[in-house]
Parts: sequence; C-alpha cells; structure tokens
Amino acid sequence: MVLRHAYGFDDVAIAPGEITINPDLVDTTFDLAGTKFRIPFIASSMDAIVSPKFTSSLHEQGGLAVLNLNGLFCKYDETEQIFEDISKLSKYESTEFMQKIYSEPIKENLIRKRIQEIKSLGSKCAIATLPASTKKLLPLIQEEGADLLFVQSTVTTARHRSHSLKGLIFSEIKKMLEIPLVVGNTVSYSVTRELMEQGVDGILVGVGPGHACTSRETIGIGIPQISATMDCAKARDEYFKSTGKYVSIITDGGIRTGGDVCKSMASGADAVMIGTPFARTSEAPGLGFNWGMATPDSNLPRGTRIKVGVETDLKTLLYGPSSRTDGTFNLVGALRNCMGMIGADTLRDMHAAQMVYAPAIKTEGKIFQLNSE
Repeated sequence: MVLRHAYGFDDVAIAPGEITINPDLVDTTFDLAGTKFRIPFIASSMDAIVSPKFTSSLHEQGGLAVLNLNGLFCKYDETEQIFEDISKLSKYESTEFMQKIYSEPIKENLIRKRIQEIKSLGSKCAIATLPASTKKLLPLIQEEGADLLFVQSTVTTARHRSHSLKGLIFSEIKKMLEIPLVVGNTVSYSVTRELMEQGVDGILVGVGPGHACTSRETIGIGIPQISATMDCAKARDEYFKSTGKYVSIITDGGIRTGGDVCKSMASGADAVMIGTPFARTSEAPGLGFNWGMATPDSNLPRGTRIKVGVETDLKTLLYGPSSRTDGTFNLVGALRNCMGMIGADTLRDMHAAQMVYAPAIKTEGKIFQLNSE
C-alpha cells in the first residue's frame, strides 16, 4: 500500500498572479448546465439551513439553496416548534430526539407544497434526494416543476451493489430528466470520471469535512478538500477535452472563510456548497444550530448538532460590509479580491492559479495575532 500525502485548506496558499485586475471588473457568474447564478455559492441541503423562505432570500442575493426532500420540511407541515425543541435540548438528547422525529416518512403532498412555495417566491427550485428515494420521487419532482435535482449520499459511486434487483443508474435517470442532475459525494478522479460518463451535470466533492459531520471520526473515511477537489477537477478537464461537455465541480463542506472559498476555486471548483456559515444567518430556520444530514441515522449517527449562533444576515455574510478580520464575512468580496490579485477575469480563470504547499501560511509572522485576545 502506498500512503500519499493529501492537502486541506490550511496546508496550501495561492500564489499572486503576474497581472492584477480591479475586483469590480471580475465576473463571479456560475453556470450550471446552462442555469446561471451571479455568485458561485450553494447552500447545503440541511434542514437547519434551507427552508422555502431561505431559498428565496439566497436567490435574491444571487446564489442557490437546495431543499432536502428527505428532511423535516417534507415530513411535517409545521416545523417551527420542532426547531424550537431541538434548540432547547442538550447535545446528546438532541440526537435521540432527532432520530425519533426523522423516522416519520416523507409525504408527497408536502413535497408538492414545498416545491410550489419555492416557485411562488420566484426562486430557482433545487431539491435533493437520497439515492434510495430518487426513482420513486422523480415523476413528482418533474411534474411540480423543480429546476435542478441533487442526488446526495455520504459516498456516491456509479457502481453500487445492493439487495435491489436494479440499483440507481444515473444514465437512466438522465434520460428521464429534463433538468440538470448533480450527484455526490465523491473525492476521487476515477469515480468522478465514471459519474460524468453516466451523463451527470455536476459533481459534489467532499466526504466528511462538514462542521456538523462526524463521518471521519465514526467510520474513518475522507480526503482533505484541496486534494479531493484537484483530483475531481482533473477528471472534469479530461472529460471535457474528450467529449466537449463541461461538468461542474462543486466543493462541498469544510469551508469556513473567504480564503477557503478562494482555495476551492484555485483547486478547480466551479462553485462551493457551504452549510454552517449559512446556518449562522438570521434567515436560516435552525435558530443558531446546525446538524449533519446523517445525525438522525437510527443505526449509526454520523453527524452531530452544533451551536453556531445567529451572527449575521445573508447579505452581510456574502457581501459585507464586515468588521470581522477572520475572513468569515463578505465571502463574495474575498473572492473578488483574490480573483483580482491573481489576474482571473472569471471563475474558470482561477483554475490556472498556482498553488503551493505552505503549512506555515496561517502562522508565519502572526505571533501577536496568535497571542492576542
């Protein structure tokens, strides 16, 4: 066995470019299979983050939010009291409580209602399903007019064995779909290439890096996000060269700051999917808490409820102005400044940026910052 080195956000730095551009001249448009967004920010399909109302709020800011069809909003008509109860329990009590409430089956009438709510607010309707429920929900999803479909699990491959006579085959799903299909999560070149050959339009990259995810501790799997994004982006580039189809790479999870966003793009991402930073906004339904999508698993919980607080609103998180010096607010401003400093007119131009291994990048010369209160 060969043990290779893999890199996370804090291991690398982006080298400045040979030309520079004013930040207000760069283009942050993200194109997902012909659907364009002003900024490359996608909100994770987590119940504490994305409600129909949140979807509208993020749409107004230029981004995209993904509603979890296997979550609370499609199990219960009224959810406010549930979120209130979750917020009042201890960390350990909350997991047991969530296992109980998430055991409720999803309801088709509520799926229809949520899609209609999102559409009525004028937003793009992106919804997420588990692989096991995709085929069953597909007719309903298309009938109600959803705009994008995300199929997500902790680890997704094009080849999956199960007791089912016929598993989920993405090439067949694509033939039935009239909307873009984004699939995840994965972290490798080979799996990404195989999924692309099935016809998908986007790939979610990341196994276990999320703030509320405990997959790395529970089952020991994962690849740091810089290496994972670079490997998957290489598959994207080679697939594009051979077929002419461009499949979006979306770095999903572990992103804390504007610097992490920029490093994701320089590693080859076309967009980022983030959770906890959005959970800290006043528009999120989680009341200052967030939890992993696998937290309610009745057999092996692979997530935890975390308290993140309500620190800001969506506009400030994305565009500022900010008095924070830690890079956690004004994420779009950070991206624009980085693009200017490396001479990138567009997001795809960022893929040509030079990255270096620099484990001291956050501590070099920072003794007074590290020791100050």
